Amino acid sequence: MTLAHPHHDGDGDDKLHEECGVFGIIGVDQASAVTALGLHALQHRGQEAVGISSFDGSDIVTRRAIGHVAENFGTEESLAELPGHMSAGHVRYSTTGGAGLRNVQPLYADLASGGFAVAHNGNISNAATLRQELVEKGAIFQSTSDTEVIIHLVATSRYPTMLDKLVDALRLVEGAYALIVMTPRGMAACRDPMGIRPLVMGKLGDATVFASETVALDVVGATFERQVEPGEFIEVDFDGTIRSHRPFGDVPARPCIFEHVYFSRPDSIFNKRSVYDSRKSIGIELAKESPCEADLVVPVPDSGVPAAIGYAQESGIPFELGIIRSHYVGRTFIQPSDGARHAGVKRKHNANRAIVEGKRIVLIDDSIVRGTTSMKIVQIMRDAGAAEVHFRVASPPTGNGCYYGVDTPERSKLLAGRMDLAAMREFIQADSLAFVSIDGLYRAVGLEGRDNARPQYCDACFTGEYPTPLTDLARRETGDAQLSLDVGKGTTTKDS
Repeated sequence: MTLAHPHHDGDGDDKLHEECGVFGIIGVDQASAVTALGLHALQHRGQEAVGISSFDGSDIVTRRAIGHVAENFGTEESLAELPGHMSAGHVRYSTTGGAGLRNVQPLYADLASGGFAVAHNGNISNAATLRQELVEKGAIFQSTSDTEVIIHLVATSRYPTMLDKLVDALRLVEGAYALIVMTPRGMAACRDPMGIRPLVMGKLGDATVFASETVALDVVGATFERQVEPGEFIEVDFDGTIRSHRPFGDVPARPCIFEHVYFSRPDSIFNKRSVYDSRKSIGIELAKESPCEADLVVPVPDSGVPAAIGYAQESGIPFELGIIRSHYVGRTFIQPSDGARHAGVKRKHNANRAIVEGKRIVLIDDSIVRGTTSMKIVQIMRDAGAAEVHFRVASPPTGNGCYYGVDTPERSKLLAGRMDLAAMREFIQADSLAFVSIDGLYRAVGLEGRDNARPQYCDACFTGEYPTPLTDLARRETGDAQLSLDVGKGTTTKDS
């Protein structure tokens, strides 16, 4: 059974969603309070549930909650039961794995060698296959999360040390993962061999910090040391000793290029490059590739702003805030009818009529997913008296699903998956429509263009070229009746 993601019901929040953010720290007083602050900086990566684990010197304690970080871990009282010098946490979107507390991370397990907690960002693309094999051997699962598959693989590994058990488990999985692991002996962090999902390391005094994005280091007052390299496994002991391992050999890195386009906060550094600079450069490339005779460049807030600044600077067309976004509107997918949903879009985005009336407008947005929101924003501009509305998109057409931890609708629901450029323009009712080219996107992130023989990023959502096998998807498409979990727009197990 393939379930719809709540954010993509009807005309919901018409964006791709990064599924998770992770944060961990070892070697500081009140570690859980630092973790809560770090997760708050990563709230944009997951807004439906949050969990924090801490180690008090003898036990790993975990608290999980539905909702935002601040409302669940915003007071000293809420963190009082999470004492200790080591802590890790996780923010997530609920996926088809389910929104219940049982899927909220970090997940914890007791082994003969001691307990451990795992926070995972990413998606295991052979999780259903592995899960079926484990169940047939007698494993009992408590959640529908692919992260629990990793826990069972660790539990059944015959290697003696936790490091070796984790490496043994991760050799069996395919797909994307950035993991933070807590044990009574310290903290470990690792990234999948291609580095599809992000993970960075920093220092807060003598403490070592791991996070999905550098902005979380900034917010807690830590200094950015470096990214965790693709395929790297880092161990940190309580005495501060750091050991780096490279158990997976040398695999060409393929970090997710959509981090530059939309997922990461613009004040983060991703893959050694400022995300803000990348987005502004995408706008510059768009202006070069798809110029337009117009009076104003208007961003679709907030994610279209840096690219619109770049487009305006390159084109010489004035930048104006022709759309004002309310930050206090509930998610539109809650609305019961199409009419109410349309009203929801209007409540979230309102035209600045004094600016746009009678003007030829270039609208800049980061992406088009289903196209429903784009269509409504074009209409809002026309209702406000815009003479022409030209749409420019700061990413190539998104025509393929992601299987690495990003929530995407199935291909049939992606506008670029079912229409050519002319049909898309007609659908959103713009006077013209253009996307940045794939080579333009690569130029914007500091490269000469896409190396088609050996792409430098994972760009499968644009190109359909997936860098790893997709075992669950292949089995589902061949009609394997034994596969216990469906693979809709990823896997129904993807929890992060």
